[in-house]
Amino acid sequence: MRVADSTDYLEALLEAIRPGTEEVLAFYDHRVGVIGTDARLMLMPWDDHLVHRGDGVFESLKYEGRKLYQLDAHIRRMKISCQAIHLEPPCSWQELKEAVVEVAAAGNEPDGLIRVLLGRGPGGFGLDPYESPVPSLYIVAYRLHLRPESAFEKGATAMRTSIPAKQAWMATVKTTNYLPNVLMKREAVNNRVDFPLCFGPNGFLAEGATENVALVDEAGRLVIPEFTNSLAGTTLMRAVDLVKGDMPVVFKGVSEDELFAAREVMMVGTSFDAIGIVRYNGKPIFDARPGPATRRIRELLRDDLKQNGLAF
Repeated sequence: MRVADSTDYLEALLEAIRPGTEEVLAFYDHRVGVIGTDARLMLMPWDDHLVHRGDGVFESLKYEGRKLYQLDAHIRRMKISCQAIHLEPPCSWQELKEAVVEVAAAGNEPDGLIRVLLGRGPGGFGLDPYESPVPSLYIVAYRLHLRPESAFEKGATAMRTSIPAKQAWMATVKTTNYLPNVLMKREAVNNRVDFPLCFGPNGFLAEGATENVALVDEAGRLVIPEFTNSLAGTTLMRAVDLVKGDMPVVFKGVSEDELFAAREVMMVGTSFDAIGIVRYNGKPIFDARPGPATRRIRELLRDDLKQNGLAF
């Protein structure tokens, strides 16, 4: 291998194979201070502790029809995550919020997803967080691939994953330590199942790889697993606010047997709002069709985005 100077290295970098660049719409690195649109230049410093130690937090949110959904709720949760790991952004929270809007607008598409990453920052390859003098902030807008309506009419499948739920402290903070989630998703894909579900050490249902799970019990209540070994999803909590006038809502420990006895099981998440689970571990849930509560929650969430999303 030859040792290249800066110019030669940059040329080689731009020619390197980079899968996924067509998905990126716009990005921002706070160190650089400008928004880019050439995804070949979307890079992080290798010595950022976010990269080699997983020392950081993140949030993902969507926009549709040029309206960002629940930006304030995501920033509130990011603040909580930052407090948990003793991290502050390199700018004010208001400036961070404004940067998210600007990156979404620079993507020049009506629909998309936003990923916000806050890291300990570059400074070395050690473990000591204090070797990073300035935290890092990365924001990227990328394409949103909406599911066809037929997917919601058909419903989805789920399975019990062999990967255990995260420990309580790690599960309730949205850090970049997502290896268990990755392994859950891998297992589901290999088994040709849409969603993996994990369980805590107490045997109670926790969450999906990146989604919350809820069910409607025989009494018609919306039952949500307690957030002991799972993250309180912004979409799920907004769904609770919207639907609580229509049906009782209960937070409790949920056993696997309760899934099989449920009238409905649903996944709730950022990109798709809500989708019914019609089979779990190969067995039908109720009549193996998406139920009315799932449809209602999805309808409420979609209307909420249209009415209350932040336009840009």
